[in-house]
Amino acid sequence: MLEKITNTFSGIVRKISGKATITEKNIEEAVEEIKIALLEADVNLRVVRRFINATIEEAKGETVLKSVNPGQQFIKIVHDKILSFLGDEKKSLQLKGPDTQSVILFLGLQGSGKTTSAAKLAARLKKEGRKPLLVACDLVRPAAVEQLSSLGERIDVPVYKEDTKDAVRVAQNAVIYARKNDFDTVIVDTAGRLQIDEAMMQEIAAVKKAVNPVETLLVADAMTGQNAAEVAKAFDEQAGLTGVILTKFDSDARGGAALSLKTVTGKPILYVGIGEKIEDFEPFYPDRIAGRILGMGDIVSLVEKAQENIDAEEAARLQKKMATETFTLSDMLDQLENVEKMGSIESMLDMMPGLAGQISAEDIDKAGFKRQKAIIQSMTLKERENHHIIGPPRRKRIAKGSGTSVAEVNKLLKQFEKTRQTMRKVAKSKGLQARLMGLMG
Repeated sequence: MLEKITNTFSGIVRKISGKATITEKNIEEAVEEIKIALLEADVNLRVVRRFINATIEEAKGETVLKSVNPGQQFIKIVHDKILSFLGDEKKSLQLKGPDTQSVILFLGLQGSGKTTSAAKLAARLKKEGRKPLLVACDLVRPAAVEQLSSLGERIDVPVYKEDTKDAVRVAQNAVIYARKNDFDTVIVDTAGRLQIDEAMMQEIAAVKKAVNPVETLLVADAMTGQNAAEVAKAFDEQAGLTGVILTKFDSDARGGAALSLKTVTGKPILYVGIGEKIEDFEPFYPDRIAGRILGMGDIVSLVEKAQENIDAEEAARLQKKMATETFTLSDMLDQLENVEKMGSIESMLDMMPGLAGQISAEDIDKAGFKRQKAIIQSMTLKERENHHIIGPPRRKRIAKGSGTSVAEVNKLLKQFEKTRQTMRKVAKSKGLQARLMGLMG
């Protein structure tokens, strides 16, 4: 996520943040690097010019050149500029109270992930206590209705659909149905095209007029770079957007779409899709993304993920087992599975201060995690609870059952023993225990 731009910005931060003095030449060199990084990240050209001009103007002022910590002052200016381009602060959906209906209209080109995003948002709103209804108004793409129905069934959210080609009628009847059945949020999935055309825009305008949505959201593919901003601008001019959802944000190594959208359209990014699972859908926090881009990490999101996926009582139980040296291979398997729930290893590294952009995907042995799980899962419960009984014959059997080698089984057991010793030392550190419990609490 944002790998290329993070690498460059992290390097600039390291070079300039510790400088006791800073000159206009230093600033010009750093800004030139930033300009190249933004262009390579596929940021909209107009946005790049605006960013560079604003940064140079402020950075060459007396506040920076004559400050006590000029390097840090310059980094703060860059951070604030990135933040303003991303949207300054997190924006939320403006929904009505639960005693009436809030209609959310979904727009987007075909293949942008619109239908899946509608289901992801429905699942999230349901978790937050609302009662959503999905509406199948994409009557152009083959199997779009079936896809939405399947997703609705998976998240246990009803889908309103009719056997017709009249999207306006379906949308109108869905709102009536929602009112009669006490659904407070109506999410309408409209038809997309491979490119913007008059027929699509006319249908969207008619549906919007019929249902009067409180939110009109564009779903845009982050992988399309600055083209996503141009698509958003065209939709906004025709349909009047209130916000944007960026999909495939986890795959966007460049970051051009995120940095361009708000400036080009003036509309906030509300959510980002960070994976294929229903739960891989997060609110967009401009300040946290700005921190990641500058290599400062995002420890708040990391802690939130841990709290969301790891039970606090379970964490306390494991901590106690670590301190008393009763941590077993079964516990290690639980931990591996908890890490999987939190998302990709790359996304977690992005959130860790000082590590963002420093470790590439190639450096991470993701297959190693799968092998470790397979090895432990090939053990009997007795072996997992007491690894000391795993002698040569058992290791050979485990290797065969897990599709690995005896050497890999040996390596895991050595690593496990070393981990146990380290964990015991860490768990006995009272200061660290207090900090960990503070984060979990």
